[in-house]
Amino acid sequence: MGFLDKLFRKPKETDNMSNVKLAVVFYSMGGTNYQLAKWAEEGAKEVGAEVRVLKVQELAPQSVIEGNEVWKSTVDATKDVPVVTSDDVEWADAIIFSTPTRFGNMASQMKQFLDTQGALWGSGKTVNKVVSAMSSAQNPHGGQEATILSLYTSMMHWGAIIAAPGYTDPVLFGAGGNPYGTSVTVGQDGKMIEDVEAAVKHQAKRTVTVAEWVEKGNQ
Repeated sequence: MGFLDKLFRKPKETDNMSNVKLAVVFYSMGGTNYQLAKWAEEGAKEVGAEVRVLKVQELAPQSVIEGNEVWKSTVDATKDVPVVTSDDVEWADAIIFSTPTRFGNMASQMKQFLDTQGALWGSGKTVNKVVSAMSSAQNPHGGQEATILSLYTSMMHWGAIIAAPGYTDPVLFGAGGNPYGTSVTVGQDGKMIEDVEAAVKHQAKRTVTVAEWVEKGNQ
């Protein structure tokens, strides 16, 4: 197998990975990161993972949400999605986070969830979790990479294993070529500018694959 073949080796959809448990944890105000989470779920299930799609708790006042039609419609669309808990983190072998950028950082809702996991971290239950992250912003240089890296900084403190997509598949270049995690630009009309569905699914499959490697290595 040549170098490029190894670099762009895709996880096999026929691989048996049904023992990998993946939590896809998102925050979404305009629906973008909810869609990314659903694509990640689809990709992970294609390689046999057991998946939970979960949202972080909304912190904004209801009066503020009610005054924004897009925000309100997203809250309504995700009303049946379970709110993530520490039990979900403990359950998962791997976690994919998806969050919009806020001034080059993760949304406060996502940060608040991470900040409340001290007891889990203190008991060593975040160690060797395989993690990956995705993000969005309203312009191509709006902080997507910094947002993902800010989340990865917390994951280093967790003792987690970061499964960034790098350049492991040519599909990533069509999505903008972000090696840290899939990121997407959202136009003023609320629609995604780049076509990132395939990149998200590849990232999810890669995360599951790395989690399987870790699990097998611990047996």
